[in-house]
Amino acid sequence: MQEAKIKFDHVTKVFETRSQTITAVKDYSMEIQAGEFISILGPSGCGKSTLIRMLDGIIDTTEGDILIDGVKVNHKGKKMPSSVLRKLGFIFQQPNILPWYTVRQNVALPLRVFGLKGPEWDSRVDELLEMVGLKEYAGAHPNEISGGMLQRAGVIRAMVHDPEILLMDEPFGALDEMTREQMNMELLEIWEKTGKTIIFITHNIEEAVLLSSRVYVMGTNPGRLVETVTLDLPRPRNLSMITQKKFIEYRQLLESYIGEIDLSKIK
Repeated sequence: MQEAKIKFDHVTKVFETRSQTITAVKDYSMEIQAGEFISILGPSGCGKSTLIRMLDGIIDTTEGDILIDGVKVNHKGKKMPSSVLRKLGFIFQQPNILPWYTVRQNVALPLRVFGLKGPEWDSRVDELLEMVGLKEYAGAHPNEISGGMLQRAGVIRAMVHDPEILLMDEPFGALDEMTREQMNMELLEIWEKTGKTIIFITHNIEEAVLLSSRVYVMGTNPGRLVETVTLDLPRPRNLSMITQKKFIEYRQLLESYIGEIDLSKIK
C-alpha cells in the first residue's frame, strides 16, 4: 500500500490551565493519500482547528505522532524543518491581506519568506493571478476590491510557493452564500488543475459533501473522530448535484452523525 502523505497516529492534545485540564483532541487517527481532497466536519469546539495547528507545528501534540511523507513532524519544543514547512500552504477564514501591499505583493509574500527569487517565481505569481481572474487587479490595494477577490488572493497566496499540501480552516465561512458557492467551485477547479493534497475544515455539511472524497466527522467533549464517510460521487462536481438523490443521502447520513453530537452547534 502507498505510504500516506499525511498520517495522524493516535494523536491526543491536552491543554492545562490553572483551573482545569481540557482534552481538545483524543486518540485521533487519520491517513490521507497524496492528491486527496478530504474534509474534517464537526461543531465548534470539536478540535478541528487544533488538528491543523498540530499539523503545521504551531502547537505540540500531547500524545501520538503526526507524519508527512513518513517523516515525524511533531518534535516537542523544536521548530518544524523548513523543508517540511515548504510543503504546506495555509488558508484561513480571514484572508489576512496586508492593506499597504498591492494584490500582487500580497500574493508574492511567501516567496519573500522562503527566499524564492527569479523569473520563474514571478511568472508563477502572474499565472495564479490569471487563474483566479485577478490579473487586472494585480496593482490594486485590498480596499479597492471585493471580499470574494480578497479571498481568492488568500487562496493563491497559499499556493504561490508551490506547496504539496493545502490546509484550509473554514476559508469561506465569512462570505455570503452566493460568493461561498462560487469559491467552492473555483477551489475544486484549482484542485483538479494542480493535484494538491487538501485538508478542508468546515461545519457546513453540504459544503463537505460537495467538495470532498472523504469526510472525517468529529464530536466534542473530548474532540474525537466519530465516523469516516467515503463519498462515492462523480467528478467533476457541480452545484446541480445538490438536488440529486445520492448527494441528499450522503448529506442526511452526515447529519445523522452530527445530530448525535449536537445539531444545535452546527450553523
